[in-house]
Amino acid sequence: MSRYRGPRLRIIRRLGELPGLTRKTANRQTPPGQHGTTPRKTSQYGIRLQEKQKLRFNYGITESQLIQYVRKARKLKGSTGEILLQLLEMRLDNVIFRLGIAPTIAAARQLIGHGHILVNSKKVTIPSYQCKPKEIISIAAKKHSRELIQNFFETSNIGTVPPHLTFNKETLTGNVNSFVNRQSVGLNLNELLIVEYYSRKV
Repeated sequence: MSRYRGPRLRIIRRLGELPGLTRKTANRQTPPGQHGTTPRKTSQYGIRLQEKQKLRFNYGITESQLIQYVRKARKLKGSTGEILLQLLEMRLDNVIFRLGIAPTIAAARQLIGHGHILVNSKKVTIPSYQCKPKEIISIAAKKHSRELIQNFFETSNIGTVPPHLTFNKETLTGNVNSFVNRQSVGLNLNELLIVEYYSRKV
């Protein structure tokens, strides 16, 4: 399945708040569709599917990419669910978003693809690049790149930067202090249900 490019508020109404997908908030709280106002009991499979979809839409990844991350998380020591979230949170596009440089993960992906982002003073154009502790994220020296970020800061209200990251607004540089912990993940979901969803599929 390709990356979702449809109405984002429709997804928010169905799955709940997804900060990486959009900053907009839905006026209506009922699920989308003509049967949205009718309360329906969700099956156990449906609950697990919804949790998985939250992860997919928030981080802007395809189903095949998510399966690859699940396989990688299973091979590493520790809780598969927490490692899965850590792998997704340490993606460069998500780190750019969590630093407050971009309004959404999709916007962060665009900045990276256009060559505006440097990691340890080297241009990186791969959104899925896995950031590591002690790496420095900065903006390219091009005038256009820095003006783009400055304009965003002037017109937006940036939330708090999570503890595993730090950002200097004056120099437009961010630091990856450590790997993200479970409490700092910016998404409300149950990762164990996602692991269970893929237990028979992967």
